[in-house]
Amino acid sequence: MAARESLQARLEQGVDALRLSLPAGAVARLLDYQALLQRWNAAYNLTAVRDPDEMVTRHLLDSLAILPYVQGRSLADLGTGPGLPGIVLAIASPGREILLVDSNGKKVRFLREAIRALKLDHVRAVQSRVEEVEGEYDCITARAFASLADMLGWGGHLLAPEGILLAMKGKQPDDELAGIPTGFVLRSTHQLSVPGLAAERHLLVLGHA
Repeated sequence: MAARESLQARLEQGVDALRLSLPAGAVARLLDYQALLQRWNAAYNLTAVRDPDEMVTRHLLDSLAILPYVQGRSLADLGTGPGLPGIVLAIASPGREILLVDSNGKKVRFLREAIRALKLDHVRAVQSRVEEVEGEYDCITARAFASLADMLGWGGHLLAPEGILLAMKGKQPDDELAGIPTGFVLRSTHQLSVPGLAAERHLLVLGHA
């Protein structure tokens, strides 16, 4: 129990530092998700991050850092892996229809179990290549998924006319900007400060030209 209390304190301090206001019960559900991920990770190797404290920082807080930029009623998280940032955003900002996309069967099995266990009614997971997914979404998220050129080349068809794509990157990817496909533009770049993380984090907001 003490370990969970320590993780909760770390998460709550991070949420305060990010100046976020989460719904009632969200912190507990985020920790339930982290515990489930840790349990499955032992057998399925879903993430290279194994330390629970690091999971709070590198997975939960890193995903929460983009919450102020998320918009619209529907979201597709491309190359979601074990649900990052998609499941974190679903817990932190409920009510939005969310599609989690990954081509890895083990990860999608975990996602479906997490959706069931955490009762995430508006979230579904599909095992698919991004370019084969259909639909239209107000917001698309992608975390360390691919270059901007590939991200938009494979997933740009999913973006609603007024929608935005939030590309989560480490260092500012200046070398990728020239590869943004015709029809899309970079709207803004934000340097993110993730509590407890020394590494650089940037968020690129892209949309239709």
